[in-house]
Order: sequence, then structure tokens, then C-alpha cells
Amino acid sequence: METGTILAINISQRRGTVKHGVPEIELVENFGLKDDAHGGSWHRQVSLLSAAKIEAFNRQGGQVRFGDFGENLVVAGIDCAELPVGTFLTIGDALLEVTQIGKKCHSECEIYRRVGMCIMPTNGIFARVLRGGKIKINDTIHAYPPETFRAAVLTVSDKGSRGERIDRSGPEVVRILRENGYLVQKVGLVPDEQEQIAQWLAETSDKLNLSLICTTGGTGFALRDVTPEATQSVATRNAPGIAEAMRLRSLEITDRAMLSRAVSVIRNRTLIVNLPGSPKAVRECLEYILPPLGHGLALLADRDGECGE
Repeated sequence: METGTILAINISQRRGTVKHGVPEIELVENFGLKDDAHGGSWHRQVSLLSAAKIEAFNRQGGQVRFGDFGENLVVAGIDCAELPVGTFLTIGDALLEVTQIGKKCHSECEIYRRVGMCIMPTNGIFARVLRGGKIKINDTIHAYPPETFRAAVLTVSDKGSRGERIDRSGPEVVRILRENGYLVQKVGLVPDEQEQIAQWLAETSDKLNLSLICTTGGTGFALRDVTPEATQSVATRNAPGIAEAMRLRSLEITDRAMLSRAVSVIRNRTLIVNLPGSPKAVRECLEYILPPLGHGLALLADRDGECGE
């Protein structure tokens, strides 16, 4: 994962006009930057350019300002042109996917006519917005390689879904996954309703083609605890060892771990793992299974060889 900073945000209300800077803006899913003329349902919704390339251009006498090349976002700390197609970019809650490196210059654009050279065709990149969100200047931007394991997190809680309890377990799962290099693409919160849980798991897995979905909550003996049943209902294959390993680990801490009904299954190429409902138990279980989990996820994605050597 590479990390950089957003130095400038530029938009134009009409095509063919020079972009102007704004301090903050909303990224709109499957469109681009709100009110930007180049937004739309296509693959070049957002353009990005490295600040270092603009600065180098100016050292050669370019005298251009941020936005003059038509770039929406100016990024410091990341060489955008070196990011391969398929790279995922996160800015706050927003998620983008790189779709194109460079472009054909518009028959001697304004910059070319002015200084005899344009760097956008070779150094600019384009992306589409997978998840929207507000962004502002000085926000941090993270670049994840295309092969990064992508994940989703679902909290199952009646009280949480009604706003009667703050969800602390879901954010803890997200934190741990991100610290271990996972790209968390979706987060959800549903009540303890088997049909709703199953629908969320199936739709999220199938639509986003994820490596991993972690659920938290609803794995005990209470009559409303139906997360294991919902999880098993969407499985295409069983993967019991992960849930068994978590129970064994938890039994070293409390004998109540034997009361967990959590399961772990596979849906096509997505692994689904039930985690406990408390932040402490989430940490104990997730941090225990993550080190060896990568090998299994790589096998699911056809990226690794056989287990034995």
C-alpha cells in the first residue's frame, strides 16, 4: 500500500474550459466529482496527476497551475503513472479503481500550444468511483495493488440496527483488517433476521467479488442469534477449520467459548467468517486467524500453489 496527500481538487462545469480549484467536494458513485463536466457513467470519471510531475514540468519553464492539465486531483507522495490498472484508491470513505493510464492528447491542447509539451498523456491516470464520499484538500489517499484482498464487514445486532447501541465491534474488525493490508470495501449493519443477513452476505459477495466477509454478532444460544444459520444458507462449500480454531483459541481465555456457534464457509470465491460480538473477542479471534488466512484466500483466488511442499 502506498500513501499520499491530496494537494488540489479541480473541476469545470463545462467541457473545454479550464478547471478551477475547490477546497472540498463530493465524489459520487459511478459518476465522478459532483458538478464536474467530465463525470458520467464511463471509465474516466476522475483524473489524477502527481504533483511531482507538475513541479518538474514547471522547472522546465512550463509555468502551469494545478488543474491546467485538466486533472481533477493533484496527488503528492504517489507516482500516479506507476500505478497499474486495477489499483484501488481510498480517500476517506470514498473508493476508486484505476481504469486507464494516460490518454491521447486532444490535437495539441491548450498547454501544448502554450509551452510545446503536455504531460497528461503519459503521466495522468483515470479512475471510476466505486463508493462515494466527501473529500477535501490535505486528505490522505491510499493506493492498494490490484491483488489486494478485498473485504466487507457486517455487524448483526437488533439494538444496533435500531440505533439503541453504538456498534464498536464492526469498526474494530475494520481497523484490524486495514492494519493487516486488507481493503475494506463495504460495511453493513442489519438486525438479527436470518433472511436479511443471508441476503446481505449473498449480494455483497456476488456483486463485489470479495475475498473475505467477516460478520460480528449473533453467534450465541439466544433465540435471536441466527447468524450461523444465515451464513450456512448462502454457502457453496464448508470451511469449518477456521471457526474451530477460533473456538480453541478462545477456550484458552474463557470456558464460555464452547457456547459459540460461529461458522466459517465459502461462497464461490469468498470466505465468510463469523466473529464474536464483543470488541475484545473480535481482537482475540481475528488477530489469531489472520496470519495463516492469506494462504487460503490466495488459493481461493487461484494465486497460490498447493498447501504441501
